[in-house]
Amino acid sequence: MFGKIKNFFKEVKIELKKVAFPSRDEVIGSTKVVVVLVLIVATFLGLIDMLLSRLISTIVK
Repeated sequence: MFGKIKNFFKEVKIELKKVAFPSRDEVIGSTKVVVVLVLIVATFLGLIDMLLSRLISTIVK
């Protein structure tokens, strides 16, 4: 049983050596893109929500 666990961690170590981690600049650039897109989508959804709520309140009156 301990042999299987040891083998598992050995294979994990081998696989982690194959991983290509992004550089600091790439992570910062990707984060900026995500933040900008989230702000755009939030603004869009907020405007749609506001318009639909006004439309429904007009219909209900």
